Amino acid sequence: MPGGIVRLDTLLARAAARLAAAGSPTPRLDAEVLLCHALGCDRTWLYTWGDRAAPTVARARFEALLAARAGGQPVAYLTGTREFWGLPLATHPSTLIPRPDTETLVEAALALATAETGRLLDLGTGTGAIALALASERPGWHVLGVDIRPEAVALARHNAERLSIANASFRESDWFAALVDESGGERFDLIVANPPYVAEDDPHLIQGDVRFEPVSALVAGPDGLADLRHLVTAARAHLVPGGWLALEHGHDQAAAVRDLLTAADYTAVTSRCDLAGHERVTLGRAMAGEH
Repeated sequence: MPGGIVRLDTLLARAAARLAAAGSPTPRLDAEVLLCHALGCDRTWLYTWGDRAAPTVARARFEALLAARAGGQPVAYLTGTREFWGLPLATHPSTLIPRPDTETLVEAALALATAETGRLLDLGTGTGAIALALASERPGWHVLGVDIRPEAVALARHNAERLSIANASFRESDWFAALVDESGGERFDLIVANPPYVAEDDPHLIQGDVRFEPVSALVAGPDGLADLRHLVTAARAHLVPGGWLALEHGHDQAAAVRDLLTAADYTAVTSRCDLAGHERVTLGRAMAGEH
């Protein structure tokens, strides 16, 4: 940016233009979020006081953030936070960035979790976004989130503590591996997961924010269904009779996931659409009396 005094609104306009040229799909929003982060303010303050001069230190901090974003780094990693289901969550490059599409999974799970109490399992919890959203809406339920990465478990616990959500806990586990006991396995009324579901040759892996996210949390074999297949089969041993499994998947995988659930003898198999109208979540019920 040129030297001298620069108004915040001018700085913001220049930054948005720079990010647009760099290929950001949301250049103005990115610029606003990064400038607010550099200034330590919210966007309302920025709109109100846009005619003020940009402080020198904050301007230098903003320039560094802007350069990183122009290079493709995700805003959520640069600011260390992302809002999901109205909850401000700390983020880290070791975990996926919570996305609006995943709120479809939360909505589907809430529609199933109608009892006053229950046990819910979130597989591959990452930041804890899904588990914490559900725990915040169902205070009578105990929500357990598991992840194979210890850094993700630590981050999810940090988010729970920071948000004072006491009915969520987190544990290190490779899917169900740490949930086996003398009786065969811990059981849940509802199991949810947003597992890896991208095919290993998917061109989107070299585009946008995805380039900077952990590949292990994205890719699931040649067709993207490897982890979904495993979860459909393995979840049966961890659902109470009549319990539900709800899975997020790719926009073109709903039919395949319905087939997996039907073949594994789940009932009431159905899919839910996200805000864009894509079938994003598929769920099924373990038949009563089968365990």
